Amino acid sequence: MKKTTYTGLLLTALILTLPAHAGGQLEEAMSANVRSSLQRALADTAVTRTAFRNTADEAAWLKEMSRRLAKRMPDESERMEFLTTLHWEASRAGVDPQLMLGLIQVESGFRKYAVSPVGARGYTQVMPFWIKAIGNADHNLFQLRTNLRYGALILRHYIDIERGDLYRALGRYNGSLGRPEYPTLVVGAWKRHWDYTPSTRSADASSASRS
Repeated sequence: MKKTTYTGLLLTALILTLPAHAGGQLEEAMSANVRSSLQRALADTAVTRTAFRNTADEAAWLKEMSRRLAKRMPDESERMEFLTTLHWEASRAGVDPQLMLGLIQVESGFRKYAVSPVGARGYTQVMPFWIKAIGNADHNLFQLRTNLRYGALILRHYIDIERGDLYRALGRYNGSLGRPEYPTLVVGAWKRHWDYTPSTRSADASSASRS
């Protein structure tokens, strides 16, 4: 085996086994109706654009989030694909995309192949039991859209269970319900690094484009 090949394989193995911050969602019983609803949401046809209503808002958000993410994800094409996919999947699940960025920062540090000590996988650190619960055996939790879709839907599911209580929902997501550390970390990352308000110029341009 060539030295470069061996080194590449070793690096891949190390990436796959690096511990992430995630504690791991706990498998819980769910009603047939809830399971069916999650399965339908998961199976919806993928859309490759963001959920913005106009191109001005989309361009402004992508530019700003790309700037903030650049040090963590240096490759521009990878970064833009990630942000576009994340915004769509978070929005379709009814979750704030900036909140999802904070969650991913804490869960995996934006490492696509992160694996936690309990087996949670990918950017959003999804536990594999979810594939059996609402997906199918072909789903790869290291694939970008698959991972982000599962993560956003699971968080939405926990927010619904907790009747909008974000801190308790985040605790469920991490498998640490009732403890404040993880929700505090995620909300802190969200507010410090990813909170976003469109500039006046962008807002004015958006209003003009709709008039």
